[in-house]
Parts: sequence; structure tokens; C-alpha cells
Amino acid sequence: MEKMFELGVVSCPSGTLVLIDGGYLGLWSGDRSPADIHPASLGIDDAEMAADVTCAIDFVITGPDASVAARSFDRQPGSRLHDIPASKAAELKADFAGHCRSAFLDARLEALPVREAHAHRARRTGGEGGGSFLMFGVPVVAVGGVPRTRHLPVLATRVAHGDGVGERWSEISIRMNEGQATSSVSLGAIGVDWARVLFGDVDALSLWQHDEPVDGLADLAFWGAAADEAAATFAAPELGEPGEDGVHGWTGLPASEAMDRARALSRWKDETGRRMAVDFRPHSHHWQIMRKVRASQVEAGTVELGDARVLCAMTSWGDGFFPVFADLDVSGGLLAVRVCFSDAP
Repeated sequence: MEKMFELGVVSCPSGTLVLIDGGYLGLWSGDRSPADIHPASLGIDDAEMAADVTCAIDFVITGPDASVAARSFDRQPGSRLHDIPASKAAELKADFAGHCRSAFLDARLEALPVREAHAHRARRTGGEGGGSFLMFGVPVVAVGGVPRTRHLPVLATRVAHGDGVGERWSEISIRMNEGQATSSVSLGAIGVDWARVLFGDVDALSLWQHDEPVDGLADLAFWGAAADEAAATFAAPELGEPGEDGVHGWTGLPASEAMDRARALSRWKDETGRRMAVDFRPHSHHWQIMRKVRASQVEAGTVELGDARVLCAMTSWGDGFFPVFADLDVSGGLLAVRVCFSDAP
């Protein structure tokens, strides 16, 4: 039997809602070119590979048969191919031309003069009826026509699963309008590698500070087998954060002091061979929302960004590719957007 919970509310003044793995928001370019994102943020430290990614190209499929060609070529959602490494561009164009010849399609692959910013991708996708696009290879979903002037409830249904798994979310939905759903359309899928989904206004996400503290402060937490010994050695109190029993550390330190203490703890751990996790937590928007998530019984939290409120929730399934659907009324009006977990591949 399903149980329903309210996780919180979001607001979307721009009218375009983005569904994204909250752990990846450090890669969100906003209205800047994705080329401005440092390759180190993508885990790339090889200079040649970094240059290849920084000089990547976006392509658009044009021509009378563009829509058919985009669907049948099936490399990325929609009519644009984003973030193609420079070294792969010629090969991609040749593959596309060959595909169109073999399928007798009149379509071409044209390079855009500049790469499309992530916020622009979301606004365009939302304006085209909603769907997914890739952000450095990660599927993100955007939907337009979202009510701009009121708070929208985020609801989740939980079901029991066998094999000792317990209860998990079957879906999380944002309710846009009242009415009877008569159809549902696929919006693609959201890719999750950090076990969480964030629902946010497209303009608000450009204000997001993922790693930089908004107040210049940071927390430092540590836990594990050697945590009690480390706490005695470094005179560290219990952290005292809701949902984090047995975790020691300090809160509200100047960021530079917190980093110095983190280095000292890490040196002590490595030199003594102790087993312990050390977590430096700058007071970023990511820290703010995850602090609320950890303290929440439903593992969800919200944060204000400008005039918008965004919400992050743990999937309860971990990572994966989770399908997203829009529920419509008889006239095609948007009633809800749902992320489905129990039916995910």
C-alpha cells in the first residue's frame, strides 16, 4: 500500500523548472558558456584532455528532415548535440552524414558559433514543450509553463519492497494545477550519480554557489573508528547536527581555519594509520540544503535563491537513470511533473 508524504514546496518565478542531480550543480554554467567550467570540476587533470573538453563544440541538426534525423540518429535528446569534444567533431559529422545518406534524409549537422549555456538549454527545452538535454553527458530535464506566482507542493509516495529492502519512494511529483489527468507524456530521464534530485527555477540555479561559502564560514566533521580518539586529541566536541549522531567536529569556523583543521586531522589520520572520514563543509547553498536533508525524516530540504525556493530530495534508490513524466488534463494543460523510481530501468 502506498503512503504519501509532502516533502516541501518550490516556487518557480521564471516559469521554467529544472530537474537535476543536485550533486552536479557545481557544473551548472548558468548563462555562461560551459567552456568557462574548469575541467578539474569534471575530474579531468590531463592537459590534453582538458583542452579537448574546453574547446568542445555544440551542433544543431537542420534541414527538412531534421526532426526525423535527430530521432533516428539518437545520440542526444532533441535537435542539438552538446559538448562534443573537439577531437571527435569531424568523426561525428561524418557519422551523421552517413546516417542521413543511408536513411535518405535531408538533414545537416551545423556547428553553433558558441556553445549553448546550460540555462539557455533549459529555457529552450522548456519552451519547446519540455524534455531532457545533456550537461557534460548527464541527462537533465526542463519543463516550461510552470505556474510563476505560487508555491507548488512536492509530494512523494512510498511503497514497501521485499528482500529486506524496506520502504522506498516510488515517485516524487510536483503538483502544478488541480484537475483530472487524462494523459502523460515522457520528458526523458534524469541522470543521478549523487543519489539526490533537485527541483529548481532555471534563473535561481544561476545564483547557486555549490562550493563557495555564502558567509565565509565552514564546518568540519569527522567520524569513523578513530573518531573518539581524534576528538580527544584535537579537543573536538560532538558536531550536534540533527541526523548525525556520533559525528564530531566544529561548526561556523572561518573557512580558512576549518581547512587548516581538516589538513591537521588528515595528517594525523594518515600518519597514524587510523580509520576515519574527514568532511570539510563550506557554507555553500549545497551545504545549506544538504544540512536540511540530513535532518529531515523524509530526506528532503529547501533553500531560498533570490525570489525562488528550490528543493532537494534523496532518491532512496541511490543512483541511476530515472524517467520523468508530465501529467496533462484533457486540454493539454500541465497538472504535474513526476520522477518515477520503482519503474526505472
